[in-house]
Amino acid sequence: MPLARADLESLLRTRQLDRTLTTTLPGGPDTDLAATGIAALDARVGGGLPRGHISEVVGPRSSGRTSLTLQMLAAATARGDLVALVDALDMFDVESAVAAGIDLTRLLWVRGHVVSNPGLCRDMNQRALEQAIRALALILQAGNFGLVVFDAAEAPADALRRLPFTTWLRLQRMVEGSQTTCVLVGGDTMARSSAGLTLRTGNRDWGLGMRFGQRLFEGLDIQTRVIRARARANEEATVTLATAAANCA
Repeated sequence: MPLARADLESLLRTRQLDRTLTTTLPGGPDTDLAATGIAALDARVGGGLPRGHISEVVGPRSSGRTSLTLQMLAAATARGDLVALVDALDMFDVESAVAAGIDLTRLLWVRGHVVSNPGLCRDMNQRALEQAIRALALILQAGNFGLVVFDAAEAPADALRRLPFTTWLRLQRMVEGSQTTCVLVGGDTMARSSAGLTLRTGNRDWGLGMRFGQRLFEGLDIQTRVIRARARANEEATVTLATAAANCA
């Protein structure tokens, strides 16, 4: 005799498989959200990025992905969260972080040694990327962080593709049910939770504008496309964001 629906759901919960139920799909109205600090973006995504899930910021170089990431970190430290950055290629610029408003006393910065052009040292580069992933896993397991960012934006695409797919599944299980928002930053999509968002910046089809005043660079007007894993009508949107240039005087 087939199991009744209630019995089946109870069995799945007992085995911690209830995330597979469409009736309890994460990302519903009760999901906690972490505001990005960018009003236009938060309004489009319903208040922020979901806690307990993996989201992504992806886009080509100079697309605005770093500015968006710095703003998220600044907003998190401003509300009192501890944040962590796994900087796989050691490209984090402290001066830009301070200019963006990040409280460095609330930031754990893990510096990696992946290189964008490894040449004949592909195996060493692969090990460096795997070490960065292990550091990310340890931070997620530790908990207590409101936002954890894994920045592999300039990592070689083939190195990312060589990572086992189970890597991302394991990370998703680590963050599920926690108050941590995990964000992956890359040139292209890597992984996300079923309720996570992909924020794609600066696509050539919809542009990225530079603002100048009296011949001085003032900032970027960037467009961010919000993509959901299970999109329904009107759930995807494009948001225009403005960033200010750091004062270098």
